[in-house]
Amino acid sequence: MTTATLEKAAVAEAPRKQKVILAEGNEAAALGVALARPDMVSVYPITPQSSLVEHLAKLIADGRMDADIVDAEGEHSVLSVLQGGALAGARTYTATCGPGLAFMFEPYFRTPGMRLPIVLTIVTRDGITPQCVWGGHQDAMTVREAGWIQVYCENVQEVLDTTVMAFKIAEHHDVMLPVNVCLDGNYLSYGASRVELPDQADVDEFMGEKDVNWHVALDPLRPMAVDPLTGGTTGKGPQTFVRYRKGQCRGMQNALSVIEEVHADWAKRIGRSFAPLVEEYRLDDADFAIMTLGSMTGAAKDAIDEARDAGKKVGLIKIKTFSPFPVEALKKALAKVRALGVIDRSVAFRWNCGPMYQETLGVLYRLGRHIPSMSFIGGLAGADITIPHVHRVIAETEALLNGATAPIEPVWLNEKD
Repeated sequence: MTTATLEKAAVAEAPRKQKVILAEGNEAAALGVALARPDMVSVYPITPQSSLVEHLAKLIADGRMDADIVDAEGEHSVLSVLQGGALAGARTYTATCGPGLAFMFEPYFRTPGMRLPIVLTIVTRDGITPQCVWGGHQDAMTVREAGWIQVYCENVQEVLDTTVMAFKIAEHHDVMLPVNVCLDGNYLSYGASRVELPDQADVDEFMGEKDVNWHVALDPLRPMAVDPLTGGTTGKGPQTFVRYRKGQCRGMQNALSVIEEVHADWAKRIGRSFAPLVEEYRLDDADFAIMTLGSMTGAAKDAIDEARDAGKKVGLIKIKTFSPFPVEALKKALAKVRALGVIDRSVAFRWNCGPMYQETLGVLYRLGRHIPSMSFIGGLAGADITIPHVHRVIAETEALLNGATAPIEPVWLNEKD
């Protein structure tokens, strides 16, 4: 290794001093976007995402972020504008939630098919009807099969750091897929906490030289058509369609290792690490476990600590990367336990359970041995998932170890609060 390379490596392993600030989740997301240096953002406000848009606009107005901002007339136009920007080779970003995500669904569904590396924060919100403007995971879970990578954050620091990493994951040439950074509406969007702001120079080194020479970047010297008409009964039409779908699935699977690599590089350069796919908490000697997603994990870890103090051998499994679903990482974690309780903040209507529980059933099947499991649904429409709620989950999951029969129906945590 040359002296210059050693000096460069030493700098990479010693991040510069980080400014400590107090920020809410929406502000942290906006600061993460600014650190990634996008070329274009397009936005339309909607609760509980609106303050994120306001922070972005202020960063640009104050000259702290050098990007074009397009104030489109609605969410469908927002994502359509960004598709054009991405096709021209721009690094692009937006944020939305709930009905806004529903309104942009047509371009949302097309974005991964065109392999456009757009980053979109979903400030998660429960679905309507009945009317609700409060947090929940129903909006993000409803679009989980549209082909976007989806990662969920536990706290405000993770929101900022993950937002930067999302651009590098999306633009990796083995992935080339859009990324949703999901942060819990109300609990993270408006929740303020201590945040360490990485130095811009360290983030620039982490991001590296911008490489927009991706397959669809339009070039007047290399004219091309995108999104061709395919399909039909036989021949090149359906063959082309299959090639597109197969490549998209390959990109999703490639994302699993890329997400791990990017998180490892972030930890090395910035000095903070997060479990990239699945986090195991006090799991190694556990008899049973509970599974969480997003901000509920903080209360759940406190409950786990209390249960451990009371002699219960329980651990926690947190999903960070929900799409692509981290099957192998989850198999490794589930192999350590003999019973499982899964807490969802949304509903899988077709299965009468939580979506994360539904996905986990497939992983349990691949384990090759039966592990009794239960679905718990809580935190809908802004409701809090408290430590006592988690203790109920722990108690009912522990009962499965002693021969209790797992109910077919989910347990609704906030029904009688």
